[in-house]
Amino acid sequence: MFTIDDLADRLGGYLPADEIRQVKRAFYYAEQAHDGQRRRSGEPYVTHPLAVANILANMHMDHQSLMAAMLHDVIEDTGVSKTALGRQFGKPVAELVDGVSKLTQIAFEDKAVAQAENFQKMVLAMSRDIRVIIVKLADRLHNMRTLGALRPEKKRRIARETLEIYARIAGRLGINTIRVELEDLSFQALYPMRAERIKRAVSSARGHRRTAIRQVQNALQKSLDDEGLPGTVVGRQKHLLSIYKKMRDQRKSFAEIMDVFGFRIITEDVDSCYRILGVVHNLYKPVPGRFKDYIAIPKANGYQSLHTTLFGRGGMPIEVQIRTREMEAMANNGIAAHWLYKAGQTEHPIAEGSHARARAWVKGLLEMQRHAGDSLEFIEHVKNDLFPDDIYVFTPKGDIMELPQGATVIDFAYSVHTDIGNSCIACRIDRHLAPLSTRLESGQTLEIITAPGARPNLAWLNVVVTAKARSAIRHALKHQRQTEAVQLGRRLLNKALAVFETSLEELPSGTLDRLLEEYALKQEDALLESIGLGTRVAHVVARRLVDLQQGEPSRPLPDGEPPAPVLISGAEGMVIKFARCCHPLPGDPVVGHLSVGKGIVVHRAECRNLGEFKNAPDKLIALEWSDDIDQDFPVALRLEMESRRGLVAELAGLITDAGANIERIGIEERDARLSIVNLTLAVRNRVHLARIIKRLRNLSPVSRITRLGN
Repeated sequence: MFTIDDLADRLGGYLPADEIRQVKRAFYYAEQAHDGQRRRSGEPYVTHPLAVANILANMHMDHQSLMAAMLHDVIEDTGVSKTALGRQFGKPVAELVDGVSKLTQIAFEDKAVAQAENFQKMVLAMSRDIRVIIVKLADRLHNMRTLGALRPEKKRRIARETLEIYARIAGRLGINTIRVELEDLSFQALYPMRAERIKRAVSSARGHRRTAIRQVQNALQKSLDDEGLPGTVVGRQKHLLSIYKKMRDQRKSFAEIMDVFGFRIITEDVDSCYRILGVVHNLYKPVPGRFKDYIAIPKANGYQSLHTTLFGRGGMPIEVQIRTREMEAMANNGIAAHWLYKAGQTEHPIAEGSHARARAWVKGLLEMQRHAGDSLEFIEHVKNDLFPDDIYVFTPKGDIMELPQGATVIDFAYSVHTDIGNSCIACRIDRHLAPLSTRLESGQTLEIITAPGARPNLAWLNVVVTAKARSAIRHALKHQRQTEAVQLGRRLLNKALAVFETSLEELPSGTLDRLLEEYALKQEDALLESIGLGTRVAHVVARRLVDLQQGEPSRPLPDGEPPAPVLISGAEGMVIKFARCCHPLPGDPVVGHLSVGKGIVVHRAECRNLGEFKNAPDKLIALEWSDDIDQDFPVALRLEMESRRGLVAELAGLITDAGANIERIGIEERDARLSIVNLTLAVRNRVHLARIIKRLRNLSPVSRITRLGN
């Protein structure tokens, strides 16, 4: 059984004696706090924090991280408070422990919300000290190693969370040893039979291929020795989940995957990496398009290496990775290598750079957290952000930006800065204009064109892939909707107050304050937004304001005096929508109804769907078209006409000549002689539509035209 003395002996290799004593003191404190508590397996509970500290010791983490590992369950599972820990072991250790601890004091409605809230708390702690996530990953790794004592459904829930979040975070931070083990343990917990079969097949295949692997390894090593290049060739083993995902996603057989031989060459310096690359390309022919240089352009997690695929004897594929010893340490330990080099009292640019990138990533998480509507939305953003496949593009100044596969120009704009994303209108890719929805490829140079008054488009949510862009767009649209609702609410309330011969500006300031207090609202904008979104009726609010102003019941609305109509132009944004049932056009008599949470929905005055408001006239609003309208509106037509060849082309030409666009066209064959054509056109106004209908009627095959939505 592993003991604290065994750990102390291991720590003696890189920590001074006084720091080891502090780690031991933390262990004895945890042992006393957890006294009487046992794990599901029956072991004393303190064996778990000791094992977590041992995982961190293998990564050469500092003494405060090890102390936090010893104490990480004390706040959550015992009566010890964060304040007490701070007095005993100092504020940094107490903050680390608190960052890893769950929110046990709050009762959540379900486990998904609890998971999301706890993750949000941890991200906040990570922003102050990145070691929080390293301690958490070590904690999760030991929990995964000891899942056997749990119920099957709990096993699967923990394994799924580990696979979706913690294994991906380990990969994002470059801690490859922990990522691989977390993935394999999760796979075994989720699919025990599949994992066992693949494990047996791998063991069998390695036995059969041992001679061939040794021959390739010896040939590579001999080539290095002949050229006098320093380097050690080692076999590279695929882990279980990697094999399973390739079989599933690439539809490959197990034999096809195992036929690829993998080797890693560890050398002394970067110059030797490139010289070794030349040697292996001379020994075996390289596969075109399968070379990647992650030394010149490192991955976001700091990973550096040369990757190449070669044709071996008989066409057998050989995958080779070439890297220095420092790069190997970074590939295995990621940001933990920052403390590994600190332990040796040496600065290392790769480790320092990885640490800086990790902090930038956490800063991005915090920005997403501010924009997310709730904790569940935030955790979905995080899952979407942890994609493994990346592309690399350049800014006009030559800076490298990393984005996930499938990213668009909009994703790039938001990765530069949220304000640039919100105001982007166009882009130049390699000096050529390109649409904002263009999917990016590695090596492209992008220049974003912005405009001061530009705003995000709702349709952008359908094309972006990065979590940062998605959360920023939603946040901007929500703010835009609020602003537009406030503006509409102000117009509606002033129209209603005009009947009482007053306005918001003319009301005494105390009157509005008393109404806000009565409605339990803090700000005037909250009242106006509720009117604009239809949750309050403008004339009811107006009447109450007049009551409060006069100190007595207000006079009723004058008989026969309708409220003044609200002018609309179609450019009001998201709080005024045009009904799809009747497609109102400028020039049509229109009326609006308040839709709760949406604002005003505009209908043609004769629309049948307004019948439901006969008993609720308060929800109807008199509307008029503004004189300065500069946009197209959709309208639906139904044409009955004689079937003949070239029908669609003839209609399209006529409509285009009339200055309209066809948005949608559908044809129903009634019989051999009659066709029904359903058109949706974009036109300027009712007069423009009348001219188009007149032209269509002049076509000899057309027998009848109906505007839909009456």
